[in-house]
Amino acid sequence: MTPANPLSEYVGILILLLFGIVFGVVTLWIGRFFRLQRPYREKLVAYESGNPPTEAPRMRFSVKFYLIAILFVVFDVEAIYLYPWAVTYDKLGLFGLVEMLIFIFLLLVGYIYAWKKEALQWEK
Repeated sequence: MTPANPLSEYVGILILLLFGIVFGVVTLWIGRFFRLQRPYREKLVAYESGNPPTEAPRMRFSVKFYLIAILFVVFDVEAIYLYPWAVTYDKLGLFGLVEMLIFIFLLLVGYIYAWKKEALQWEK
């Protein structure tokens, strides 16, 4: 049984998406008017786990921190895709196996590229 309008199946998702966007914007907008804004010198100092700051608060961080974080997120998210594949492996058959082998091969190529560029080494 197909609906008269195939897009009608996506109305619920659209409503949920709109609700999420409106809720986020309205919450931030309301919070802007009710939060206290009394900055003082101690409040504006960089927080370092209760210890007094050791360096200037506007110091530059090495790009290495961001590179490691991005690589971690990329490889971690790609690893998450293995779970649904493993759960439905019996239903996917040979096609699913070939697709996952291609996926893992591309992941391996990215890993080798990052290794060759020494992006995974903390210090050179």
